[in-house]
Amino acid sequence: MKNHKEKVVAAIAGAITMYLQAEQEARLAVEAPQEELFQVLAPAKPVAIPSLWAISGRQAAMEMRRFLQMRLIK
Repeated sequence: MKNHKEKVVAAIAGAITMYLQAEQEARLAVEAPQEELFQVLAPAKPVAIPSLWAISGRQAAMEMRRFLQMRLIK
């Protein structure tokens, strides 16, 4: 009889644990979309605009490499 009571207590404890986990997951599922909503409403971080001189320099370097690959420069 004692073994039977231990099994019942273990089953009840397991059911309570599963219930609490399900409740917590449901709460997190409701809170998560609200956090995403606040992220959407938050102002966007400023984006650094690259310097035109830097872009021109990279373009010139790529052009020089292409000329070297085509063996136009000796």
